[in-house]
Amino acid sequence: MTSRVLTGLALVVLVLAAAESRAQEQPPATGAAAEWDFGDEREDVPAWTSSLAAQAPEIAALTAFAALALVGFFRKSERLKLVTLLAAVGYLGIYKSQLISITNIFSLLTLNLPILQFSMGWYAFAIFTVVSTILWGRLYCGRVCAFGSMTQLLDYVVPKRFRYDVPRTVERRASYIKYGILIGAIAYYLTTRNILVYRYVEPFWMFTGEASGGEWIGLGVLLTGTLFIRNLYCRFLCPVGAFLGLLSNLTVFRIKRWSECSTCRICEKTCEWGAIAGPKIIAAECVRCDDCERLYNNEQKCPHWVIIRRKSEIMARQLAGPRLSAGS
Repeated sequence: MTSRVLTGLALVVLVLAAAESRAQEQPPATGAAAEWDFGDEREDVPAWTSSLAAQAPEIAALTAFAALALVGFFRKSERLKLVTLLAAVGYLGIYKSQLISITNIFSLLTLNLPILQFSMGWYAFAIFTVVSTILWGRLYCGRVCAFGSMTQLLDYVVPKRFRYDVPRTVERRASYIKYGILIGAIAYYLTTRNILVYRYVEPFWMFTGEASGGEWIGLGVLLTGTLFIRNLYCRFLCPVGAFLGLLSNLTVFRIKRWSECSTCRICEKTCEWGAIAGPKIIAAECVRCDDCERLYNNEQKCPHWVIIRRKSEIMARQLAGPRLSAGS
């Protein structure tokens, strides 16, 4: 069933992406259609209908990608998560260059948002990001953001011996840096109205390939650091992650914990995002990567299940003892 879902959703994304590409490559209208495009009052098709038809492939592709991400998330499937990360890099990153950016936060603060009629796909993407964050936490950061997906994919190819584990005390303090960057960037923009500040606080422009030599050098340094420190930018430097972290405090969903989590530190040591402190999940840092959820559902590794199994074995031996005595 998992392989069928994986294959089906991946194919849907590819097909819809191709349809979107063909729709964007359509030549300009001529004849009667051209007259309608220039506002001929005699036309019968409403402008909104035309806009929706033109953007339908994009909306459908985004919907298929969102479905792929959610299916993998709810099934806690590592294979589907891997496919989602690859699709995020390939489709949202390389093909669409569509990521939630600090420029969108600037637009929200100044109410300078895109026109809905011509940006339905963007609104669908933004609404999915906000709603999923409120419902389940930083799902966007964990498997939708193309840059974050790319850095997570490095875990599959970079040997663990090359990785440096940041001490927990340092990690928790360093996680506040991104909030400082968010506040600083917003303050700078509101003061200067210079939107180009985004190029110096986020590397998402890399998917467009348009940058100065200095920016590419800075990106190279960042990616080199990411080889040694997992998800370096996402954990410590991303202002969008900081914004979604603040928003995730409103989330209505909570990751369940066992009573043994008060003393066990297995999940805390396993978490690559510094989102677990003893029995507590730090919502602002959790990106719903599923690692701890898969771990505490693992009946062979999680102490909760081990303790239950041992108690059952002890009870079984205690019950067996009187029976053996009575039989003898």
